[in-house]
Amino acid sequence: MSATRAAPKHAVWPALLAIAAVAGFCYLFLRSDRQWEIAGLSIGAAVALVLLGRTSGLAMAAAAWDAHPRAIRGLSLLTALLIIALFHDNHFALLMLATVLLYSLACLGLTIQFGYAGVVNFAGAAFFGIGGYTAAVLASHTGLSHLLVIVIGGVLAGVVGSLLVLPLLRTRGHYAALITVAFAILFRTFLEVNDLLGGPQGLKVPGLEVLGWSFNSNLELGANVEVSFYVSYTIFSLALLVLALLLVRRLERSWIGLSLDAVRLDETAAAAFGFDVARWKILAFTLGNVLAGVAGAVYAMMTGFVAPASFTLSESLILVSIVILGGVGNPLGVLLAAALVVMLPEKLQAIQEYRFLLFSAFVILVLLFRPEGLLPRPLRDYLPGWKRA
Repeated sequence: MSATRAAPKHAVWPALLAIAAVAGFCYLFLRSDRQWEIAGLSIGAAVALVLLGRTSGLAMAAAAWDAHPRAIRGLSLLTALLIIALFHDNHFALLMLATVLLYSLACLGLTIQFGYAGVVNFAGAAFFGIGGYTAAVLASHTGLSHLLVIVIGGVLAGVVGSLLVLPLLRTRGHYAALITVAFAILFRTFLEVNDLLGGPQGLKVPGLEVLGWSFNSNLELGANVEVSFYVSYTIFSLALLVLALLLVRRLERSWIGLSLDAVRLDETAAAAFGFDVARWKILAFTLGNVLAGVAGAVYAMMTGFVAPASFTLSESLILVSIVILGGVGNPLGVLLAAALVVMLPEKLQAIQEYRFLLFSAFVILVLLFRPEGLLPRPLRDYLPGWKRA
């Protein structure tokens, strides 16, 4: 008899049902224009999540995902491409989808900082803005490739973040949070008083071009089929998000992720066992800000405009709320929470000033019934290939 217990086999159907349910909800939600339909779908989704959380539904889907990761990831990617194809001529729906993907990319950076290393950052929108303004300046005044511009935007956000992390290393808790809050306010003030960066009016940003293809051009397929130019941005954003998810997943499962967890759980104990706490905090903060900067650069090129009002402290708090609502430390939870936070207020435009009130109430109710977030972070596997019984 083997001394090693065989890993349990889990059926794949719970994960397939979850993917189908999420895809169906997204399709119906984006297609709906009547307010009562949107409200009904939102309430139904909230009730379903609460019921699944109180039963074994979410746990079964998570187990199926762990047991069949490659198949589920491939099917999830195909489902996302199918949704994009279904809305190929709907500018507004594709813009929201691309925004969800880019916000998710930025929030993956916060997940590395919050969820893995325990480093607070209430200036996520500022690093998002650094990438956006970098794209605006370099794309307008240099002949650099736009792909290189996007990379530079992420690197510059990481460099600025590595400088900000120095005072963070000397503080903890609320004081560290205040440093990032002060930086968020300072960043917006700097943009507003700097005429070279457009001042309060902001800057125009050229559209993205890759290998001679202009992302701002509609694509005509045949005589009667026109594809929105947002399809290019949505697919490009999806590709970036997939790469980021693979990076974050590899990071979490590696010895680097294990070191970050040790620092987050107890800095004193980690230092006593020889962990370089400062090095791991700098790594997490810098890498997280690089992802936010890349997302900001692409978002600026997609919208064609950047202004200080888009990178305020309130925008940073929205990014933080996505991470907390989705489940701190769970990359998949970020996707679900970003979809709710971005799409729900936009679809409730008819009720104007009350839409954010209802949205806030919805978030509070979810956190009351799911205090660990919609998809809490599961117990990590400390040994590669080791499966829990």
